[in-house]
Amino acid sequence: MESNQPSAHDPKFTVPISDVEQQANQLELETKEFDYTKRSQWLRAAVLGANDGLVSTASLMMGVGAVKQDIKAMILTGFAGLVAGACSMAIGEFVSVYSQLDIEVAQKKRDKKKVGSGESKEKEEEGEKENLPNPVQAAAASALAFSVGAMVPLLAASFIKEYKVRLGVVISAVTVALIVFGWLGAVLGKAQAFRSSMRVLIGGWLAMAITFGLTKIIGSSGL
Repeated sequence: MESNQPSAHDPKFTVPISDVEQQANQLELETKEFDYTKRSQWLRAAVLGANDGLVSTASLMMGVGAVKQDIKAMILTGFAGLVAGACSMAIGEFVSVYSQLDIEVAQKKRDKKKVGSGESKEKEEEGEKENLPNPVQAAAASALAFSVGAMVPLLAASFIKEYKVRLGVVISAVTVALIVFGWLGAVLGKAQAFRSSMRVLIGGWLAMAITFGLTKIIGSSGL
């Protein structure tokens, strides 16, 4: 007995597989593009801000520790570096991103004059406004990340009065934090984690060693 149900091999019921595959590939590409483009702005500000806060504050504290064994001097130096660095990072990021915003807005205005106006254009403008960089958000993220990084050496040195032990704890805490920040930036940016962590770690060690050594030389010379 022949069945009246439509067969999958019937040409009338052929599924446009190629169209479905193209749409799936297009959605996949759009998702990947979204991941990287949306991450780039805040990832750059956050990771660089945290590394800068960690390395600069730790280097300042190590430099002062090279000539003064007083814990109060080291903590005050680190706190001053935290506040100054966070403000500097926030202002610099705000000015940089605001300049980028002005350039993009000016370019969009020029493009609008060439194309014309209409309902579709208004919808496109609304979508474009959402994709524009946010100077306040970038500045806040940079300042917050810098403060988080700077807190690592401050907290490590706050409760240790013994001079040599305090220096060792600061170096150890900063080493762990550098590895974590380098690994985090590599994972979020889809880069190789080991190389990124080693690059960040060696750079941080060099900064602390150079600051400690030069300050020690200058302090010993009596200048």
